[in-house]
Formats: sequence, C-alpha cells, structure tokens
Amino acid sequence: MTDVTEDQGQAGAELSAADEQVLRELTERARAGGLKLSGPGGLLGKLTKMVIEGALEGELDDHLGYGKHEPEGRDGGNSRNGRRAKTVLTDSGPVEISVPRDRDSSFEPKIVAKRQRRLTGVNNHLPVRGMVFADGA
Repeated sequence: MTDVTEDQGQAGAELSAADEQVLRELTERARAGGLKLSGPGGLLGKLTKMVIEGALEGELDDHLGYGKHEPEGRDGGNSRNGRRAKTVLTDSGPVEISVPRDRDSSFEPKIVAKRQRRLTGVNNHLPVRGMVFADGA
C-alpha cells in the first residue's frame, strides 16, 4: 500500500492566502448550491479526484519526459495511451478516478499504485507536480 504522506523534500509548504480564499469561496458556493461536503458526490470527493488525477498526469509527464500535447511526444516511442477507470477508497469515501496509461505499460504510478485500492494519508500531504499541500487544520 502506498502512503502518500512521504516527505517529498518540501516539508512546511503551505497554501497562500489567495489559495485559501479560493477554497473558502468554493466551499461557500458548494454550500449555497446544496452540495454536501462529504459522502458520495460531495465536495471533498470531487476535490480529491481532481488533485489525484492532476498528480497522476504529472507523474506520467515525468515518466515520458514531456507534457500532454507537446511536440516532443510525437514519434518518440512510448507515448500516452488513454486512461482507465479506478475506484480508490479515501478518508472521505470512495472516489472514481481516471488513471492515464502509456503504450508500453512501463508507467508505474506512485500516488496510486497499480492494484492499489486504498489511499492513505491524502488529508495530510499530497504531491502534485512538485508541490505538497499541507492540511491547514
């Protein structure tokens, strides 16, 4: 099982005041729109999905050596090859994610490893394209 709380050499990283304001506004909009904070279809699940999928895209970018839609990826051997659906169990409930694949199946995601179903430590630290988001509580 992968624990995403591993220190990525960026301990102490915190959200900026602007980022915190965006999160407060998002929470208020969700509440005003009747969206639950947790549970199936809740805000925490949606945010978790977005962050995990962003991290997976960043991992694949690092693995392939180029970003999505960049010309370096054309005719370069291994490349992106679609996505596959996966449900992971998080502290905020089950979350359906889309995991990117590569053509020669050499991509081994770290944040959600192959055959991994339970994601631990998401509420503490989550590496996303070189960043660690710390729990503000």
